[in-house]
Amino acid sequence: MKVGGQKRRLKMQAKKTLLLLLACTISRSICLAFNPSPFHHEIASRHRKRCSQPHQKRHHDSRFMMIPINSQPLLDSSDQILAAWTFAFASSHIGMSATRSSIIRSLGETVNSLNLVGNEGWELPVWWPGDNTGGNKIFPDNLTAGRQIYRGLYTAVSFLTLGSAFGAYLHSSSVALDISGEQSTLLHNACLVSAALSFGAAIASLVNASPLGLMPSFEATTDDVDNSGSLAGIRRDDALKFTTKGLTRITRHPLILPVVPWGIATSVLAGGRPCDAILFGGLSIYAMAGCYAQDLRVIREEGSVGTVFQTESRDTREGVSEEEQERTRLRSFFEQTSFIPFKAVFDGRQSLDDIVREAPWLQFLLGTIAGIYVEEKILQLLAEWSA
Repeated sequence: MKVGGQKRRLKMQAKKTLLLLLACTISRSICLAFNPSPFHHEIASRHRKRCSQPHQKRHHDSRFMMIPINSQPLLDSSDQILAAWTFAFASSHIGMSATRSSIIRSLGETVNSLNLVGNEGWELPVWWPGDNTGGNKIFPDNLTAGRQIYRGLYTAVSFLTLGSAFGAYLHSSSVALDISGEQSTLLHNACLVSAALSFGAAIASLVNASPLGLMPSFEATTDDVDNSGSLAGIRRDDALKFTTKGLTRITRHPLILPVVPWGIATSVLAGGRPCDAILFGGLSIYAMAGCYAQDLRVIREEGSVGTVFQTESRDTREGVSEEEQERTRLRSFFEQTSFIPFKAVFDGRQSLDDIVREAPWLQFLLGTIAGIYVEEKILQLLAEWSA
C-alpha cells in the first residue's frame, strides 16, 4: 500500500510539473505575441537598416544569423481581441467548474435568505420531467436551488464570452485573407467526415450521459414508483449517469471530447487562417484542458463535477451524506472508465462487445448525417458573414 501510494504521489507530481511547464510556455507565447521584447525590436531594426542599403556589401553578424526577424507582433490587434475572448470563454468555464461547489452553496444560501426555497407556487409544468427528490418544485431545497441558478449563470457566461469571440472572429483582419487556393479534395473530405462523426458522437452522448456532463439522465417509470413529474412514462434520475454504459465505456467525456477533432477539422475547412486556428483550435484546446481539469478535481476530491442533481439514493447507508455517496460513485465510475478514448478497452477494464451492444447507434447515425449538413451550413454562413 505504501509503495502504491508513493507511485501515485510521484505520478501526480509529474503531472503538476508538466502542467506548470505548459502554463509557462503558453504565458511566454502570449507575451511575445502581444508585446515583443526590445531584443526582437533591435534585431528588426538592424534588418531594416541593412535592407535599406542594397548596393553596399552586407556583413553578416553571426550573433543574429539564426534568429527569426519579425518587427510585428505575431497577432494583429483584431486577432488579439479574438484570442482574448476565446481565452475568456475557456478560462471562465474551467474556473466556474473548479469552484462549482462553493458557488452552488452560496447561491443556495442566498435564495433561501430570500424565502424562495420550498415555495409551493414555484413549480414546473406537470408535463415537465422533474427529479425524484423535489418533484416539480423549482427550488425544493438550498442545494437544488443553487444548482439551478448555477446552470443559468453558466449558460449566460457561455453566450457572453463565446458570442463575443465569434463576433471578434467575423471582424478579424485575417478573415479577409485570400483562401481561394485549391484545397486537396482528400483533405477536405477527411476533415468533413471527421467533423460529422464528432457531431454524431456528441449528439449520441445526449442519451448516454456521463456524470461529468450537464445533461440529465432519464428512466422509464414503473407501477411501483411514484410517477409524479413524469412525462409519457419517463422520469429523470441522474443517478443512472454513474452506471458505465455504451459511450462512457469508450471515454468518460463523451460530450466534450468530440469538440477536439471537430475544432481541428473546422479550422482547416474554414480556410486555415490565423482567426480559424485561434477560434476553432482554441475550442479544441479548451475541450482537452477542461476535461482533464475535471479529472484532476475528482482524483484529488476537490469538489463535485458536472451537474448531478439530487437523485434517489441507490445506497441507503445511514449516516452517509449525499456528497460522500456522490464521491463514492464517482470513484467507482473513474476506476471503470478512461480519459483517452478506448484506453479502458485496451487495458481490459471495458469490452468492445459491451460497447457494440449498448452504444446508441441510431442517434449516432442520425447525428452524423445531420453533422454533414450542419458543418457545410456553418462553413457557408462563415463565408457569407465574413465577406
